[in-house]
Amino acid sequence: MLELYQFELSQYSEKVRLILDYKGLAYRKIEVTPGVGQLEVFQRSGQRKVPVLKDGDTVISDSTAIALYLDRKYPDRPLIPTDPKERGLCLLIEEWADESIGAKSRKVLYGAISQSPTFRTSVLPHTTPDFLKSLVGAVPPEVLEILGSGVGAGPDAVKDARDALKQDLESLSLLLLDSPYLVGNQPTLADLAVAGVSLLLKFPEGPYLDVPETLKGKGIPGLADSSVYETFFNWRDRLYAAYRKPLTSTGTDGSTPTSIDIE
Repeated sequence: MLELYQFELSQYSEKVRLILDYKGLAYRKIEVTPGVGQLEVFQRSGQRKVPVLKDGDTVISDSTAIALYLDRKYPDRPLIPTDPKERGLCLLIEEWADESIGAKSRKVLYGAISQSPTFRTSVLPHTTPDFLKSLVGAVPPEVLEILGSGVGAGPDAVKDARDALKQDLESLSLLLLDSPYLVGNQPTLADLAVAGVSLLLKFPEGPYLDVPETLKGKGIPGLADSSVYETFFNWRDRLYAAYRKPLTSTGTDGSTPTSIDIE
Protein backbone atom coordinates (compact mmCIF):
# COMPACT_ATOMS: atom_id res chain seq x y z
CA MET A 1 0.00 0.00 0.00
CA LEU A 2 1.09 3.56 -0.67
CA GLU A 3 2.35 5.42 2.39
CA LEU A 4 2.00 9.18 2.77
CA TYR A 5 4.25 10.94 5.26
CA GLN A 6 2.31 14.08 6.07
CA PHE A 7 1.04 16.78 8.43
CA GLU A 8 -2.75 16.74 8.69
CA LEU A 9 -3.00 20.53 8.35
CA SER A 10 -0.38 20.86 5.62
CA GLN A 11 -2.08 22.21 2.51
CA TYR A 12 0.46 20.43 0.31
CA SER A 13 -0.32 17.15 2.05
CA GLU A 14 -4.00 17.85 1.41
CA LYS A 15 -3.25 18.42 -2.26
CA VAL A 16 -1.70 14.94 -2.44
CA ARG A 17 -4.57 13.38 -0.47
CA LEU A 18 -7.03 14.87 -2.95
CA ILE A 19 -5.04 13.43 -5.85
CA LEU A 20 -4.87 9.98 -4.25
CA ASP A 21 -8.60 10.02 -3.54
CA TYR A 22 -9.44 11.28 -7.02
CA LYS A 23 -7.47 8.41 -8.53
CA GLY A 24 -9.07 5.93 -6.14
CA LEU A 25 -5.75 4.79 -4.68
CA ALA A 26 -5.57 3.24 -1.22
CA TYR A 27 -2.95 4.75 1.04
CA ARG A 28 -1.88 4.89 4.66
CA LYS A 29 -1.26 8.22 6.35
CA ILE A 30 1.81 8.50 8.55
CA GLU A 31 1.67 11.64 10.67
CA VAL A 32 5.07 13.25 11.06
CA THR A 33 5.90 15.00 14.31
CA PRO A 34 7.85 18.21 13.59
CA GLY A 35 11.45 17.87 14.69
CA VAL A 36 12.16 14.31 15.69
CA GLY A 37 9.69 12.81 13.21
CA GLN A 38 11.28 14.71 10.36
CA LEU A 39 14.52 12.80 10.90
CA GLU A 40 12.82 9.71 9.48
CA VAL A 41 11.55 11.76 6.54
CA PHE A 42 15.12 12.95 5.92
CA GLN A 43 16.46 9.41 6.09
CA ARG A 44 13.92 8.27 3.52
CA SER A 45 13.89 11.22 1.13
CA GLY A 46 17.05 13.28 1.75
CA GLN A 47 15.04 16.31 2.89
CA ARG A 48 12.79 17.19 5.85
CA LYS A 49 9.61 18.55 4.25
CA VAL A 50 6.29 16.80 3.81
CA PRO A 51 4.52 15.40 1.93
CA VAL A 52 6.61 12.38 1.05
CA LEU A 53 5.10 9.39 -0.75
CA LYS A 54 6.50 5.87 -0.46
CA ASP A 55 5.46 3.40 -3.15
CA GLY A 56 7.30 0.16 -2.51
CA ASP A 57 10.99 1.01 -2.86
CA THR A 58 10.25 4.35 -4.55
CA VAL A 59 10.24 7.49 -2.40
CA ILE A 60 9.08 10.83 -3.81
CA SER A 61 9.09 14.22 -2.09
CA ASP A 62 7.35 17.46 -3.15
CA SER A 63 3.65 17.55 -3.97
CA THR A 64 4.17 18.38 -7.66
CA ALA A 65 6.68 15.57 -8.15
CA ILE A 66 4.31 13.20 -6.36
CA ALA A 67 1.43 14.25 -8.63
CA LEU A 68 3.45 13.67 -11.79
CA TYR A 69 4.71 10.31 -10.50
CA LEU A 70 1.20 9.13 -9.68
CA ASP A 71 -0.04 10.17 -13.11
CA ARG A 72 2.70 8.12 -14.79
CA LYS A 73 2.45 5.09 -12.52
CA TYR A 74 -1.34 5.03 -12.16
CA PRO A 75 -2.75 6.48 -15.40
CA ASP A 76 -6.45 5.91 -14.64
CA ARG A 77 -8.20 9.25 -14.15
CA PRO A 78 -5.35 11.28 -15.62
CA LEU A 79 -4.39 14.59 -14.03
CA ILE A 80 -2.76 16.27 -17.01
CA PRO A 81 -4.76 17.05 -20.18
CA THR A 82 -3.43 15.82 -23.51
CA ASP A 83 -4.44 18.93 -25.45
CA PRO A 84 -1.29 21.13 -25.59
CA LYS A 85 -2.98 24.39 -24.56
CA GLU A 86 -4.97 22.77 -21.77
CA ARG A 87 -1.84 20.95 -20.58
CA GLY A 88 0.11 24.19 -20.46
CA LEU A 89 -2.67 26.01 -18.63
CA CYS A 90 -3.07 23.15 -16.15
CA LEU A 91 0.63 23.11 -15.26
CA LEU A 92 0.72 26.90 -15.06
CA ILE A 93 -2.22 27.05 -12.63
CA GLU A 94 -0.76 24.24 -10.51
CA GLU A 95 2.54 26.08 -10.12
CA TRP A 96 0.75 29.37 -9.41
CA ALA A 97 -1.44 27.74 -6.76
CA ASP A 98 1.58 26.38 -4.90
CA GLU A 99 3.58 29.59 -5.00
CA SER A 100 0.74 32.09 -4.57
CA ILE A 101 -2.16 30.66 -2.58
CA GLY A 102 0.01 28.14 -0.77
CA ALA A 103 2.61 30.64 0.45
CA LYS A 104 0.24 33.53 1.19
CA SER A 105 -2.31 31.45 3.07
CA ARG A 106 0.28 30.46 5.66
CA LYS A 107 0.99 34.12 6.37
CA VAL A 108 -2.66 35.11 6.76
CA LEU A 109 -3.30 32.07 8.95
CA TYR A 110 -0.45 33.15 11.19
CA GLY A 111 -1.94 36.64 11.32
CA ALA A 112 -5.35 35.28 12.31
CA ILE A 113 -3.80 33.02 14.94
CA SER A 114 -1.82 35.95 16.35
CA GLN A 115 -4.90 38.12 16.79
CA SER A 116 -7.41 35.53 18.00
CA PRO A 117 -6.64 33.40 21.09
CA THR A 118 -9.74 31.29 20.38
CA PHE A 119 -8.68 30.53 16.81
CA ARG A 120 -5.13 29.96 18.03
CA THR A 121 -6.10 27.24 20.46
CA SER A 122 -8.61 25.64 18.07
CA VAL A 123 -5.88 24.76 15.54
CA LEU A 124 -3.85 22.92 18.17
CA PRO A 125 -3.94 19.10 18.05
CA HIS A 126 -7.05 17.86 19.82
CA THR A 127 -4.79 15.77 22.06
CA THR A 128 -3.14 18.92 23.45
CA PRO A 129 -3.60 19.10 27.25
CA ASP A 130 -5.94 21.85 28.45
CA PHE A 131 -3.22 23.57 30.48
CA LEU A 132 -1.03 23.88 27.38
CA LYS A 133 -3.93 25.26 25.36
CA SER A 134 -4.43 27.86 28.07
CA LEU A 135 -0.77 28.84 27.94
CA VAL A 136 -0.83 29.18 24.15
CA GLY A 137 -4.03 31.20 24.25
CA ALA A 138 -2.56 33.56 26.82
CA VAL A 139 0.41 34.62 24.69
CA PRO A 140 -0.05 38.35 23.93
CA PRO A 141 -0.68 39.16 20.24
CA GLU A 142 2.21 41.64 20.32
CA VAL A 143 4.64 38.82 21.13
CA LEU A 144 3.40 36.72 18.23
CA GLU A 145 3.63 39.72 15.89
CA ILE A 146 7.28 40.18 16.85
CA LEU A 147 7.97 36.49 16.32
CA GLY A 148 6.14 36.62 12.99
CA SER A 149 8.26 39.54 11.80
CA GLY A 150 11.32 37.36 12.23
CA VAL A 151 10.00 34.76 9.79
CA GLY A 152 8.42 37.09 7.22
CA ALA A 153 4.93 37.04 8.74
CA GLY A 154 4.82 40.41 10.45
CA PRO A 155 1.73 42.67 10.27
CA ASP A 156 2.75 44.34 6.99
CA ALA A 157 3.54 41.01 5.32
CA VAL A 158 0.25 39.54 6.52
CA LYS A 159 -1.69 42.54 5.16
CA ASP A 160 0.05 42.28 1.77
CA ALA A 161 -0.66 38.55 1.61
CA ARG A 162 -4.32 39.08 2.53
CA ASP A 163 -4.76 41.76 -0.16
CA ALA A 164 -3.14 39.51 -2.77
CA LEU A 165 -5.33 36.56 -1.75
CA LYS A 166 -8.45 38.66 -2.17
CA GLN A 167 -7.45 39.21 -5.79
CA ASP A 168 -6.61 35.52 -6.23
CA LEU A 169 -9.95 34.34 -4.83
CA GLU A 170 -11.91 36.89 -6.82
CA SER A 171 -10.15 35.79 -10.00
CA LEU A 172 -10.87 32.13 -9.29
CA SER A 173 -14.51 32.91 -8.52
CA LEU A 174 -14.87 34.69 -11.86
CA LEU A 175 -13.24 31.80 -13.74
CA LEU A 176 -15.63 29.34 -12.12
CA LEU A 177 -18.84 31.29 -12.64
CA ASP A 178 -19.80 29.39 -15.80
CA SER A 179 -17.30 26.52 -15.72
CA PRO A 180 -17.31 23.34 -13.62
CA TYR A 181 -13.51 23.13 -13.67
CA LEU A 182 -10.54 25.42 -14.16
CA VAL A 183 -9.29 23.60 -17.26
CA GLY A 184 -11.42 21.57 -19.66
CA ASN A 185 -14.47 19.48 -18.85
CA GLN A 186 -13.11 17.24 -16.12
CA PRO A 187 -10.95 17.67 -13.01
CA THR A 188 -7.24 18.15 -13.60
CA LEU A 189 -4.18 18.74 -11.47
CA ALA A 190 -5.05 22.45 -11.60
CA ASP A 191 -8.34 21.89 -9.75
CA LEU A 192 -6.91 19.51 -7.16
CA ALA A 193 -3.94 21.77 -6.48
CA VAL A 194 -6.03 24.91 -6.03
CA ALA A 195 -8.53 23.09 -3.80
CA GLY A 196 -5.82 21.46 -1.69
CA VAL A 197 -3.60 24.46 -1.08
CA SER A 198 -6.60 26.64 -0.13
CA LEU A 199 -7.08 24.39 2.91
CA LEU A 200 -5.79 26.96 5.40
CA LEU A 201 -8.12 29.70 4.13
CA LYS A 202 -11.21 27.71 5.02
CA PHE A 203 -11.24 24.21 6.45
CA PRO A 204 -13.70 22.00 4.56
CA GLU A 205 -16.87 20.87 6.22
CA GLY A 206 -17.52 17.18 6.45
CA PRO A 207 -15.49 14.21 7.69
CA TYR A 208 -12.39 14.78 5.58
CA LEU A 209 -9.78 15.92 8.10
CA ASP A 210 -8.81 14.76 11.57
CA VAL A 211 -9.39 18.20 13.10
CA PRO A 212 -11.59 19.53 15.92
CA GLU A 213 -15.24 19.95 14.96
CA THR A 214 -14.99 23.65 15.83
CA LEU A 215 -12.61 24.15 12.89
CA LYS A 216 -14.75 22.57 10.17
CA GLY A 217 -16.22 25.15 7.84
CA LYS A 218 -14.24 27.89 9.58
CA GLY A 219 -11.33 29.90 8.25
CA ILE A 220 -9.73 33.30 7.85
CA PRO A 221 -12.20 36.09 8.77
CA GLY A 222 -12.89 38.34 5.79
CA LEU A 223 -11.96 35.60 3.31
CA ALA A 224 -13.69 32.38 4.34
CA ASP A 225 -16.93 34.16 5.24
CA SER A 226 -17.08 36.70 2.41
CA SER A 227 -19.89 36.42 -0.15
CA VAL A 228 -17.48 37.75 -2.79
CA TYR A 229 -15.64 34.42 -2.78
CA GLU A 230 -18.67 32.21 -2.24
CA THR A 231 -18.48 30.85 -5.80
CA PHE A 232 -14.98 29.55 -5.17
CA PHE A 233 -15.64 27.90 -1.83
CA ASN A 234 -18.93 26.38 -3.08
CA TRP A 235 -17.00 24.95 -6.05
CA ARG A 236 -14.44 23.48 -3.69
CA ASP A 237 -17.20 21.93 -1.56
CA ARG A 238 -18.61 20.22 -4.65
CA LEU A 239 -15.17 18.93 -5.61
CA TYR A 240 -14.70 17.47 -2.13
CA ALA A 241 -18.15 15.89 -2.13
CA ALA A 242 -17.44 14.23 -5.47
CA TYR A 243 -13.89 12.99 -4.97
CA ARG A 244 -12.51 13.38 -1.44
CA LYS A 245 -12.95 10.19 0.58
CA PRO A 246 -14.32 10.77 4.09
CA LEU A 247 -12.42 9.57 7.12
CA THR A 248 -13.64 6.38 8.70
CA SER A 249 -13.65 5.84 12.43
CA THR A 250 -10.16 4.39 12.09
CA GLY A 251 -8.72 6.80 9.55
CA THR A 252 -8.60 7.32 5.80
CA ASP A 253 -7.84 3.71 4.96
CA GLY A 254 -8.02 1.79 8.18
CA SER A 255 -4.99 3.32 9.86
CA THR A 256 -5.40 4.82 13.30
CA PRO A 257 -5.51 8.63 13.22
CA THR A 258 -2.59 10.28 14.97
CA SER A 259 -2.14 13.73 16.45
CA ILE A 260 -2.26 16.75 14.17
CA ASP A 261 0.81 18.91 13.66
CA ILE A 262 0.92 22.12 11.64
CA GLU A 263 3.67 22.31 9.03
